[in-house]
Amino acid sequence: MMTILKKINAWLHLWLGLASGIVVVVVGLTGCILVFETEIEDMTLSHLHAEHEENAPMLPPSELWKSVNKALPDKKIFSVWYHGADRTAHFSLDSDSSVYVNPYTGKVVAMIDHEDFFHFILDGHVGLWIEGKVGTMIVSSATLIFFILLITGMVLWWPKKWNKSGRDRSFKIKWRAKFKRVNYDLHNVLGFYSLIIALILTITGLIMGFAWFNKGFYWLSSGGESAPTYLRPFSDTTKVNVVTSFENVDKAWRLGVEKIGVYEKDAIIVSFPKKSSDPISLCVDMYNGSWRYVYLDQHTLEQLPSDVQIDDLGVAQWLRRTNYALHVGAIGGLTTKILYFIASLICTSLPITGFYIWWGKRGKNKKKKGKAISQLRSTELSITQSKN
Repeated sequence: MMTILKKINAWLHLWLGLASGIVVVVVGLTGCILVFETEIEDMTLSHLHAEHEENAPMLPPSELWKSVNKALPDKKIFSVWYHGADRTAHFSLDSDSSVYVNPYTGKVVAMIDHEDFFHFILDGHVGLWIEGKVGTMIVSSATLIFFILLITGMVLWWPKKWNKSGRDRSFKIKWRAKFKRVNYDLHNVLGFYSLIIALILTITGLIMGFAWFNKGFYWLSSGGESAPTYLRPFSDTTKVNVVTSFENVDKAWRLGVEKIGVYEKDAIIVSFPKKSSDPISLCVDMYNGSWRYVYLDQHTLEQLPSDVQIDDLGVAQWLRRTNYALHVGAIGGLTTKILYFIASLICTSLPITGFYIWWGKRGKNKKKKGKAISQLRSTELSITQSKN
């Protein structure tokens, strides 16, 4: 029975690996590049940094809005992103470009097209540069297959005997051996060492890729509870039925940075309501890839009951809130990013080394088959000659 299960496991590992290999290589390689996106942009893009006098205060959203509206009077402005001290703020609007503003002076610093290098890489990572949902579905499906491959690979990796020879084969790369053996060790040994991070990458990716997986993971991590239903917040229009003034947007911003935000208070996203029923949304506590949204009634600035307080998070809610940070390796800063980069690089190599292992065995099997046929023909010829 165990022999049959091992054969099924090996068969699944082989053919699922061949089926998803190219997609895994693309997703893994683009993931390696995206790990250090923030660091690379900080070093290469001057418009992300804001010059200002010492102890100069940041201007409120209304003042920055005026500058952008003057530069682009025909565009709808949705929100402003404050990225923290010494950094420019940027505006989200119905345009192909993002507008960067010095938050201390209100001066427009740059207008940058969305379609930059990292946006191109991200499109490949999430959708293989295929328009619509098809590419995303292919990537999500390949991620699910890769998750299965990690489990079946662990079964194949498991040493038959935990003696010195078995441990060496499973934990060490025999660099002085022939290329085939080195390639096998690169697949087998490095696959094991990257397993934990690879599982985090795939699970967090599946949470973003499949609603059923998202709900199932929440149910599992919460001990059987269902994920809370999203409640869309609305401002109360029974007393006031006009869009609030910028004064309330500025007050909401101050509430976000002075009272609502727990850490990284200078980093915040503030929305500009378009309808009287829209809330003012604040994205606060933007730190290491995590954030939370708080919604305020635009007329009264009272907090609407659609979000969870940061100090009330259970395990499942914390995992949901930090899922993106866990996926990109931002949760632990530069150290985890380096580990994620190495693990992503190994994940990228696994389909390549695995394919070479299969191709080598395929050639070996052909040689064995050819040799067996030759021996059979030789035997038949000998029998024929003896009869004659």
